Amino acid sequence: MTATLQAGRTREVPDQPALTAPPVLTGWRPASRLQSWLWTLLVTALAAGTRFWALGFPETKSFDEVYYATEAQEMLRYGYEDNRGYMFIVHPPLGKWLIALGSWLFGDDAVGWRVAPAVAGTISVLILTRLAQRMFRSTLLGVLAGGLLALDGISLVMSRTALLDIFLQTFVLAGFAALVVDRDQVRARLGGLYAAGVDLSYGAPRLGPRPWRLAGGLLFGLALAVKWSALSYWLAFALLSVLWDRGALKSAGVEQPWLATFKRSVPAALGSLLAAPVAAYLLSWTGWFVGENSWNRHWGDTHPGTGLFSLLPSSLRSLLNYHHQAYVFHSHLYDPHAYKANPWSWLVLGRPTSFYAPSDVTGCGAASCTREILLIGTPLMYWAFLPALIWCLWHWATTRDWRAGAVWLAFLAGWGVWLQNTRRTGFLFYMTPLMPFLVLGLTFAVGAMLSRASEDDAEPARAARRSPEGEDGRSAVATVGLREWIAFHGIPTGRLVRSAAVALWLGAVVADFVWMWPVFTGGLLTNHDWQLRMWLPGWI
Repeated sequence: MTATLQAGRTREVPDQPALTAPPVLTGWRPASRLQSWLWTLLVTALAAGTRFWALGFPETKSFDEVYYATEAQEMLRYGYEDNRGYMFIVHPPLGKWLIALGSWLFGDDAVGWRVAPAVAGTISVLILTRLAQRMFRSTLLGVLAGGLLALDGISLVMSRTALLDIFLQTFVLAGFAALVVDRDQVRARLGGLYAAGVDLSYGAPRLGPRPWRLAGGLLFGLALAVKWSALSYWLAFALLSVLWDRGALKSAGVEQPWLATFKRSVPAALGSLLAAPVAAYLLSWTGWFVGENSWNRHWGDTHPGTGLFSLLPSSLRSLLNYHHQAYVFHSHLYDPHAYKANPWSWLVLGRPTSFYAPSDVTGCGAASCTREILLIGTPLMYWAFLPALIWCLWHWATTRDWRAGAVWLAFLAGWGVWLQNTRRTGFLFYMTPLMPFLVLGLTFAVGAMLSRASEDDAEPARAARRSPEGEDGRSAVATVGLREWIAFHGIPTGRLVRSAAVALWLGAVVADFVWMWPVFTGGLLTNHDWQLRMWLPGWI
């Protein structure tokens, strides 16, 4: 007889053979951890090389570096922004603190301003590579995802510029990755109970600490401390984490998974995914709290408020009023701008953003020379995102695959949220935090093209029909060409065609990245060569 746990109680049941946990409750490990990490580091090195190369060009501040690099120096001096001509700052302080850290380490110059964004962009590639390996259970697809993000023009340019959005990308991606690790750990624990014969039909016992969920919550709080546009990602993925718990409990055999979720998941989630992010966000405002002259710091001293609002400390009332002012600013930002772009145009690179374009350029060997840093995605990669999203939507609708659902949830949080006010002044670089998730969707679609379950199931039958061995134990076909090798290994013709198409597309993406490199980095071009890279009227 064995004792079986039933949500806090046990019962005696006859001995039974060991059970095997369902595949959805089992983890994944690469065939070779060493090779998996070596490929990860190789892709990360590629990203670092492109992001740190000639990082000090241009030597002057470009685009909104005039705000953020300047404010970073004020943070170092005072602990808060202190530009007397522009005290009202509408973004939280963490991103500027990170830029300030780079300046403190490397100096108040172009390299110092941009080293922190370059580090953040490189870390994003590393995280995405490992995340994709875990999600798709494939070292190859993880390397593909990391490589695509390394070759993405938007992420590249933002990693080489002292703006805030690349930090937003890193924290949002890291927060999501932490929740995916937590998802796997919870399922592995439930799978262990299932395999041990524990009867979970009446509910699940406590599953132990969940440090990765706490880490995810803290990371989303830090993302929010960079820019408020992290709010939609935070809320979406916090809800998704709870739904993942419900799915795990159902897969483990719990008869009332919603009830078990509210009992075992929601109370702890309120701490990890609500209280922890808020605490991390408020902590980023420490410099503002302790600064005597920071913007709006003493508003609460003369505005006691009413009701529950009056119970808050004066400093917190001041901060809430500050946030209200910033919200009003953001929700009524309709100023004209040369590079203003509607969210619908973001899907097709309709209006990129020019970060740097000096007028007095010479030295290219022609009568007219050009330098420009253009914030634009790598076109042949970027234009594949929309078909991949359509496939992910179809795949989720027909299979309820959690990976396709996560990609679409990220898309709605990172792009769909902007549709509520399309008149607001917006820019293409608002897509920066969404880029890793678009890459995940594209990688998922490519992986589906490379291997189909029906063909994989047919492999044993093909193997049985391979050429017989000779008398010496070796294949009877001693010398073969490509066609014979393919036939011998039973590789489906359809897969060969799709693999060739993917290889050609990847080669085109790499070539496109190299072709656009001067535009990404401000390289010296003749005006004619620059015009050749401006494929659409909106790019000029």
